[in-house]
Amino acid sequence: MSAMQEEVRSLLQSLKNPKEITKGMRTYYTGVLFDKKCVIVFSRWGKVAAASTATQLINDYNLNEIIFTGVAGAMDPSLNIGDVVIGKELFQHDLNATPFYQKFHIPILDLKSITIKTNDRLLKSTHLFFDNYNAYIDKTESAVFKIYSPKVIIGDIATGDQFISSKQKMNDLKNELPSAMCVEMEGAAVAQVCLEYEVPFSIFRIISDKANDNAHIDFSRFANSIASNYALGILKEYFSYTLFFYLFLSNSMNNAI
Repeated sequence: MSAMQEEVRSLLQSLKNPKEITKGMRTYYTGVLFDKKCVIVFSRWGKVAAASTATQLINDYNLNEIIFTGVAGAMDPSLNIGDVVIGKELFQHDLNATPFYQKFHIPILDLKSITIKTNDRLLKSTHLFFDNYNAYIDKTESAVFKIYSPKVIIGDIATGDQFISSKQKMNDLKNELPSAMCVEMEGAAVAQVCLEYEVPFSIFRIISDKANDNAHIDFSRFANSIASNYALGILKEYFSYTLFFYLFLSNSMNNAI
């Protein structure tokens, strides 16, 4: 899943035997991606759009997991454009049901955040992608966005139905959620749906800006030339790593027998 059409462009171009079906104004593409059966969908922006798309995915397809990818604004000064954040704790920063619940707590669930189980394979896959970075990312494009030594971290993510583009808003948000490394508009909503349906969920976000008064990059170009190819490279390594792990486990079991 991704919230921008541009972010799944490279994945769709690599999808084999594609078939598509449209429901609820969403087009779901099924096929084989790097020897794995998968569904690719552009969810659109915002929590409602992402949650409804995730629910449709879960109800219509026999999923092993949902992976969300896309861009995010950095909240932590250690992050630079082109870095990757793999989600750990996901907060809905615009959720406030006080006095019935504490601020940020999800009604009924009474959770301040959704905890994502650490995905070591996704972390390893991102490192492998960085090892082969220029096979996916054009040097000219990375220079345009001043991406020189990108890194990956596991960190907390803040989600809300607003684009954070001022330094004051970012500082206020950071004061309330000091552990949050980046901010976006969909992740925590999808995480909540997956929690309630008991579907494994992972998310990785590519830092596109600093979520402040300087957040004025060409998002369409960044999504097309950078984020889309990050998704392609990371997921290619992820699917290959998963297949290798499965084959290794199978061989180990056979040897044990």
